Formats: sequence, structure tokens, C-alpha cells
Amino acid sequence: MPDYREKLWPTPWIYIASLLLVPASILVLAPVSLPAGIATGVVLYLAAAGSLTMTAPVIEVHDEMLRAGRAQIALVHTGVAVPAFDEDARLERGTGLDARAYLVIRGWVHPVVRVPIADPADPAPYWLLSSRHPTELAAAINGSRRPERAEGDA
Repeated sequence: MPDYREKLWPTPWIYIASLLLVPASILVLAPVSLPAGIATGVVLYLAAAGSLTMTAPVIEVHDEMLRAGRAQIALVHTGVAVPAFDEDARLERGTGLDARAYLVIRGWVHPVVRVPIADPADPAPYWLLSSRHPTELAAAINGSRRPERAEGDA
């Protein structure tokens, strides 16, 4: 069982806002055919909702590995994970962002966790991960290395 697992599902308002595809399609296609406009709008909405759902990334800490989206890294190559909320999270995602960082961020999930990368061969200085539970994610990342650190300190 994973130490931590989270899927970054879109919030309900994203799906509600996507419903605007239906009247937009009707507006565009009504001069040609009203039923075609309705059918096209429904198909576009289902495609948008399906792609939002299917592409939601998973963040997981399991077997001394951190997986975020399609990437994974051994926890021995990471530093101490730090959660960021509110203004700090906005700065991490905005002006404080390093262009080389690996990002798994979603606009509908505001808190983030910054995970420094200690591997000199890795071009990314850190990973920035959106999380609805950043304190728990940081604790899982930091806690998964605890036995190794205890042996190294002894």
C-alpha cells in the first residue's frame, strides 16, 4: 500500500464551466442545423470532461519512490520536501519559479509542495507538485527516508 497517493481531479466548477461548450456549439451551428448544434455541443462537452478526467495526474509515494505524473525519482535523490500555502504557493508557481523545475501543477489546486532534487545528474533543481494535502505529502516524502537517515546518523 502506498505511503501517500493523490489524484489531482478537476474541481466541479471546471466541469460546470465546460458546459458552456454546448450553447457555444448551438450558437455556431444553429443557422445550419439546430440538432447538429446540440449534438456537437454534447459531444464536445463529453470529450472535454473525459480528457480532464483521464489526464488528471497521480502523485504517489511508495517503495521509496516519488511518482508525479509520468515521472518518478528515488527518494534518496530528493531533499526535504516543503509545503507552501496561499501567498507562498502563489510565489512558488509565479515569480519564484525556476524554469528548469519539473512541474505537476494544476490551476484548480492552489497549495504546492517543493521537493529539492539532490542528484547532480538531474537537470531539474526541484519538483513543484500541486496537492490538496501538502502537509501530508511532504510528511510522506520526508518520512519515507527516515530509516536511511537514522542509519547514516548512527
